[in-house]
Amino acid sequence: MKDITLQITASNSELTRVASALARDRVTLRAGVIVNTGRHFVTRFIPSDLDAARDALESAGIRFGEGDIVPVRLEARPGELVQLISRLSTGGVGLRAIYVTSMSEHHLEIAVAPTNVARAILALR
Repeated sequence: MKDITLQITASNSELTRVASALARDRVTLRAGVIVNTGRHFVTRFIPSDLDAARDALESAGIRFGEGDIVPVRLEARPGELVQLISRLSTGGVGLRAIYVTSMSEHHLEIAVAPTNVARAILALR
């Protein structure tokens, strides 16, 4: 599983251009965030269809990056995220992002964008 990261000028028209490109190729978002850093929007998301998202962004001339993500299922209780981050840290793994992909009363499904996928998988076993 992969996520997409892009940085665009902080304007609604640029954001609309990205959203329109994805919509044209019928790409929806499983999870994501848009952060205004002043001059730019930094956008990270997990697309419903990675190949379609790539095609859409490339066709629109939008530069982007991709990164591996690791799905994790947690109990929906206090301290679970602390344990997850501690295990990753102990394993020498940094984080680029954490996405909430699904929630229920008893479970929280997240996707971790680690700095090292192989180490993350080992640390989370």
